[in-house]
Order: sequence, then structure tokens, then C-alpha cells
Amino acid sequence: MTGTSRRIERSQIWIAMLAAAGILIHLGLRYLTQAGIEVSDIPLYVAVAAGGIPLLWTLGQRLIHLEFGSDLLAGLSIAAAAITGQYLVGAIIVLMLSGGGALESYASQRASSVLDALHKRTPKVAHRRTRSGQVDVPLDAIRIGDAIVILPHEIVPVDGTVIEGHGRMDESYLTGEPFEISKAPGSAVLSGAINKDRLLVIEASKLPVDSRHAQIVRLLQQTEANRPRLRRLGDKLAAWYTPVAVATALGAWWWSGDSLRFLAVTVIATPCPLLIAIPVAILGAISLAAKRGIIIKNPAALEQIDNCRTLIFDKTGTLTYGKPVLTEVLCAEGFSRGDVLSKAGSLEQYSKHPLAAAVLNAARGDGLALAAASSISEKPGAGLQGTVNGVSVRVTGRSQAQTMDLPQPTAGLECLVLFDERLAAILRFRDTPRQESRPFIAHLGVRHGARRIVLLSGDREEEVHYLAGQVGIGEALFNQSPEEKVAFVAAAAEKDKTLFVGDGINDAPAMLMATVGVALGSSIDITSEAADAVVLDSSLEKTDELIHISRRMRRIALESAVGGMVLSMLGMAIAAAGYLSPVAGAIAQEAIDVAAVLNALRVAFYYRRLADF
Repeated sequence: MTGTSRRIERSQIWIAMLAAAGILIHLGLRYLTQAGIEVSDIPLYVAVAAGGIPLLWTLGQRLIHLEFGSDLLAGLSIAAAAITGQYLVGAIIVLMLSGGGALESYASQRASSVLDALHKRTPKVAHRRTRSGQVDVPLDAIRIGDAIVILPHEIVPVDGTVIEGHGRMDESYLTGEPFEISKAPGSAVLSGAINKDRLLVIEASKLPVDSRHAQIVRLLQQTEANRPRLRRLGDKLAAWYTPVAVATALGAWWWSGDSLRFLAVTVIATPCPLLIAIPVAILGAISLAAKRGIIIKNPAALEQIDNCRTLIFDKTGTLTYGKPVLTEVLCAEGFSRGDVLSKAGSLEQYSKHPLAAAVLNAARGDGLALAAASSISEKPGAGLQGTVNGVSVRVTGRSQAQTMDLPQPTAGLECLVLFDERLAAILRFRDTPRQESRPFIAHLGVRHGARRIVLLSGDREEEVHYLAGQVGIGEALFNQSPEEKVAFVAAAAEKDKTLFVGDGINDAPAMLMATVGVALGSSIDITSEAADAVVLDSSLEKTDELIHISRRMRRIALESAVGGMVLSMLGMAIAAAGYLSPVAGAIAQEAIDVAAVLNALRVAFYYRRLADF
């Protein structure tokens, strides 16, 4: 966020605090002390002057450019309230405008928050290996060809190639792949990847400013700069309500020659149903969502979610569980599934490899007993080896069994199980879809008017098309980089409002570009910062509830705003005819406001199931 934006936000916060304090002090002096009306109104004078004068100056500039919004009529109403002595009304309008502006400015900081989170995640120093030993240097001191030591559990500071050591890295932030990637001399390494539990040495192949992590940062900056600004619900309604109200007030003044009619019309036309009822409905929706484990980070998104007709989903961790599951055991002749899983599971219980848990879960699911293993070793690149019930068992990859006659590889991951160096079975794994993924996708078009549903993933073609078929998505894109995801979402957003649902760092730029971004889970700060809403328990059912909360909020907000405006327009007609004084108009407007707000409060109270699939 720019320095100017920060100053504007701070000034709006101070004005809102001043207006709130003025209202509270006024009420205290009026009803809790013996102070007269003149004394109790002094805090309101200060609030209306301090908030109203800067506001009227800004609105005057907008009026020059023929920009008509709810705040224009509010500015006229503040002036009318001051002239007619309705300072409490004026202070309330100042509070609503400045508080809403501060909230809007805060919501617009999403990209800045994302970049801050990315910068916090970026290593500040790198361990450069020299002839005299290991030296810690700042990132900008790294040069191409430097040997950089990556300690266990560290984040890689620069793109490079492994020159020493064997281990595994988590690159899911970029690729979307749910599996840890094995690394050995010659393997490429991406900046931002998380090293696991072994020391590695890499040779820097790029400068840090040109690395993958730096490209993600620049992409986020460009995305925020190019992100279209959405028109708020209140502004859309005010676009026609404000000219009608102003024209009615001016017409009544011209026709009667009585300036009090202008004031009476302006006062009763005060757009409090827009300024108060809609924010109250939004706050109620935020409260309801929080009760259901959904955090709303950008309140403006609640006005848009139900209108999104293009829905885009990431694959890993969004439509899938993000964990490998054993899906197939291809036993060689003379070996059984039970014997293979029992012995392999007995060995895997000593391993930290991400596929070990999948083998163990399959063995336990079949009710197989696990035995003790001995002579266990897990040398990098050689796989896991040990002895179970007198049988030498090895779990390894295809590269370690090149002389064996093996079937063609398929999508997903696989490993070989060898008994006494004979092939016993091939184990195949997939990242399985969530149980609710297919019914959730199926109901989007029928229940939510989705015209286009897309699976957008950085995973391999076979995996993406397999999942698309499993969950019922007809349009699937694979091997998508963060830049390609942003380009796709930007193109889709030009045609229709878009909802993007994802969970990885690689999804953050696309979330910012979409009309609404939803993050599943809160484990990754960068993704949560980029999202408009965060579903804490990674549930598609909760995602559906969010859409329903948005729909219900929008309906009730429109009921409150439009109903209040209709009543206000009826009052405007009566005031224009000379049957309503400015003071009576202010009282009538207060009654309209109360009715609109009471109706808007209904949003927060709903205790039945919202999801409908």
C-alpha cells in the first residue's frame, strides 16, 4: 500500500474515532448529567466539523467529475443536518462514511500483506562454502556458480543444482505436487523450496533477483496493479438514487421557492439504508461465517461471491486431500497382497518417507499384523531395506530395478517391493479426491448458476485428467505455472466474475486476480493473506456454506437498502409537496433507518445447515 493510501486510511480511522467519541460523549452529557442541550451538543459540533469539512471538500472534487455515489448524498445530508441543527444525525453519517472508508482501505491491503508474508518467508542470509570454510552472506552477495549449503529444514535461497548430498524437498508451493521430491547430485532446486532432514550443497544457477521466489514476488506486485476495482453494492444503488434525490430536492426548492423544502427533502433522503443497513448486513455475515469456521478477510467479497459464474479450482489440497493413498498392489506371480503389505508395512513403520504412511494405512486397513524389522537402512537413492521374519525386504524405485521386466509406468507415484531381491509387487499411489468433491462440483451449475467450472493445476497431465474425470470437471489445465494461472484467471475475469479456490503459495497470485479468492486451510500464511476468505478446516461443504452466506447476505441487504430507499422516496415526495418539515423529515428518516437496520440484523442469526449438496 502506498504512503498516500496509508495517510488516507489513518485519517479515516481518526475521523471515525472522533465521530464515535463525539456521539458517546453527547449521549453521556445528555442523559447521564444535568448538562443542557447546548453543552451536550458541543462534541457533535466538533465531530461534524472535523469529519464533514474534509469530506465535503473531497465530494466537491468528485462532483466536478460527475461521480455520483452514496457518499455524495451523504455529504449533502451532513450539510443539511448541520443547517437544521440535527447534529447527531450528521455525526452518525460521518461515522458511517469514515468507518466504511477505513474498512475499505484495510481490505485493499491484501497484496501488501501477501508480499510482507513472502518477504518474511525469504531467507535473509545464505551459507556460502568457500576455501576457508562456510560463510554467511546476504542474498545480494550470491553470484552464479557459488556453492550454497542448505541445512536441514531450511528454505532454499536461490535456484540451483545439487552438487553434494541426497535428500528430499517440498516444492508444492510452486508445482502443486503433494509429494516430496527426491534430490541427488544433478537435480535442479527451486528457490523457496523447503529442504527436509538432510544437508545439501547446491551450485547457484541464477542470481537471487532472478530466482523463482523473486519472480513470484514480482508477479504478485503486477497482479495487484492490474486487478480491476469492483463496484460496491451501495455505489450501484446510489448511482441512480443520488441523482433522483438531488433532483427532487432542487425541484421542490425551485417550484416552491422555499429553501426549507430543499432541506426537508435532503434530510429524509439521507442514504442511511445504504450507509448503515448494508454494512450491518455484511458484519452479520462475517459473524455468521466465523461461527462456521470461515474467516472473511475482505468484506467486499461477500457482495460478489454468489454472482461468480466462473469457478476455478486448484487440484492438490483443494479437490483432493493432498496426501498420497495406496490405490493398487500389483503382485508378481507367487506373492499375495496380504504378504506384501504385511512385510512392506513392517518395514515402512521405521521410515519418514511420505509414501510410508500410505503403505501403513493400507496394511492396517486390511487388518494385517506388523512384525518387528531388523537390519534397517535407508540410503539416499537406494530405498528402504531391512529384514522381516527372515526375509530381506527392499522398497525402492524403478531406477534400482532396471534389469527387471516391469510394466509401463502410469500416472501417479509408484514403488517396487523386493523380497530377497525378487520383485514381489508394484505399489501405486494417487492423491485421492475428497469424498465431497464430486457432489459439490455436480451441484454448482444447478444450485449456483455456474456456467464454467475449471480445474487449474500445476500437476502433471495424467494426474489432472484423472482427477477431472473422478470429480466431473470437463475443463482441465495442467502443468500451469503461477504466471500461467494468473493469465488464465485474468482472461476469465474479463468475461465473467470468477471464484478461485486453492490452498498453496502458487495459488496466491491467481487468488488476487480473481473476483473472489478462497483459501482452504490456514497453514500457509501467504495463501491466507491473498484470499478474500479462509475456510479453516479445508472443507468443500464449508466453501458451499460461504456461497450461501453471501447469497443470503446480499438478499437481506438489498431488502433493507431498497426497502429503506422506497420509504425515503415516499417521504421525499411528501416533503417536496410541503407536508414534511426538515425536523419531521429527520425523525421519519430515523424510523426508516431503524427498520432497515433491524431487518439487516437477521443476517447474523441462522442456525440450520446452509450447504445444499
